[in-house]
Amino acid sequence: MLSWEYPPRIVGGISPHVYELSQQLQAKGIEVHVVTKATPNAPDEETEPSGVQVHRVHLDEKPNDFLHEIQLLNIATDLRVRQLLEDWRPGGQPTLFHAHDWLSLDSARELKYEYKLPMIATVHATESGRHGGIYNDTSKYIHEQEYWLTYEAWRIIVCSEFMKGEVVRLFNSPSDKVDVIFNGVNAEKFHFEWTDKERMEQRNKLALPDEKIIMFVGRFVREKGIQVLLNAANAILAEEPKVKFMIVGGGNRERLERFVEWSGLKDKVLFTGFMANRSLHQLYRVADVAVFPSLYEPFGIVALEGMAAGAPVVASDAGGLKEVVSHDKTGTLSFAGDPGSLAWAILHVLRNPEKAKKMNTEAQVRLKTDFNWANIADKTIKVYEQVWEEFLHSYWAEGTVWPVSEGAEERATQLGLTEKARVGVVTDRPRPRVTLTAHQVIEHEQDEIDEEDEVTL
Repeated sequence: MLSWEYPPRIVGGISPHVYELSQQLQAKGIEVHVVTKATPNAPDEETEPSGVQVHRVHLDEKPNDFLHEIQLLNIATDLRVRQLLEDWRPGGQPTLFHAHDWLSLDSARELKYEYKLPMIATVHATESGRHGGIYNDTSKYIHEQEYWLTYEAWRIIVCSEFMKGEVVRLFNSPSDKVDVIFNGVNAEKFHFEWTDKERMEQRNKLALPDEKIIMFVGRFVREKGIQVLLNAANAILAEEPKVKFMIVGGGNRERLERFVEWSGLKDKVLFTGFMANRSLHQLYRVADVAVFPSLYEPFGIVALEGMAAGAPVVASDAGGLKEVVSHDKTGTLSFAGDPGSLAWAILHVLRNPEKAKKMNTEAQVRLKTDFNWANIADKTIKVYEQVWEEFLHSYWAEGTVWPVSEGAEERATQLGLTEKARVGVVTDRPRPRVTLTAHQVIEHEQDEIDEEDEVTL
């Protein structure tokens, strides 16, 4: 697994996805090695209790900007993976590279061609989707990297039918090259022991006893739709005055706070800041509605978290959310970007608590099937097995340095792989001539959390 983030380093949705998938793959007999960026909160080399082996790499120099950081990370990743491959090569075990998003492209592609081993890619989101198009040089560069990721991959994994359509449309990927495997949620972490007294004590810290809690979780970026919820707030309060809005997430909220002040919502809106683990799970369990009004959403794991915690879920019909939330069966959908529709959906749930409870019961059933990590791992393993079988019967197997065909060791010697695993590979690939400002970093790759604020699972 090649991933720029992995717990305890959590920047966006890739980290928990790679973590949960790796745990389940290991439990099913797949030897998983995750190569990721180092963090002060974790050892460079670690074997987790599950058996997953994590290799955290350091950058050789201080990066000038975000794209330079990713380039340095790929150089470090390439070297560490080569060291692992040289240990494994004599045994010839089936070995695949699984790259997560464009951030891992450069190292995965380099290793793919040198070792002649298959590469699989998971596309978690697209630059065009996040911003509604490609409008500047930075976006153009990322978009091109995403294209090459899908082109170089033996197979592409996406999290929803919506994302499959986007990958086919944006990158001209063959439809039969793309596998849809939903994301999942570990529902057990929401089912901790909690007395009614403890629940009420927690609830009373956040809202008045007669106020209903409407909860939003997400980064403070345009595509998460927090502005849609705040625009709907007064319409909701006009019908249900005894309501409190809990806004959970990280990012720049200055403009949002100014809007709350201007619109007279200061006493009704509470920004909690970033929350994770037990504190976040408790909030889910006291919420009367969990709202996810995204404008763009490849999947929507937060909606699964809301369901797993037992919170009635309201979501927009953007992207993969309409595949996660079945309207009026497991939750309630609204039209994306429409504050009036969102207000209707929230009021619909608040005024029909019995129906909301029934929908959550239906959601619990689906969580155990479509969104169960064990089932997701089984589907991923089928992709791995298909790719390896196709590889063995392809012309690539004739040129690989892996001992599955004659002459593999001679080819490895000619390429000097042992030496490259010791000193690394000198690349003359030019750096992209684009620079991300701090603001653009937030807009693009879920601005990296400061080291002291990183989250530990």
